[in-house]
Amino acid sequence: MANRQPRLGKEEHVRLGTKMYERDVRPQVEKTSQGKIVAIDVETGVFEVAEDTLSASKRLLAHHPDAQIWCVRVGHRGVHRFGPRSSAGSI
Repeated sequence: MANRQPRLGKEEHVRLGTKMYERDVRPQVEKTSQGKIVAIDVETGVFEVAEDTLSASKRLLAHHPDAQIWCVRVGHRGVHRFGPRSSAGSI
């Protein structure tokens, strides 16, 4: 497997990923894929949806081996959760 190198700076990568998700991807996945991960190629806008980042990224790379991947969890601000989770109904 070839060692892939980033072609964009971190800020530009995040800016493009966020823009593509909000403008193009979110309207397509929001109602049917809550909680799933979307992996987006920030250069082409091509994306894959899966249960986790590894699966979504592998699917994307299978068709676009040189993809510059940005991930987001549908319906959430972050991809991963840190710390304890509160139980349903508690504050």
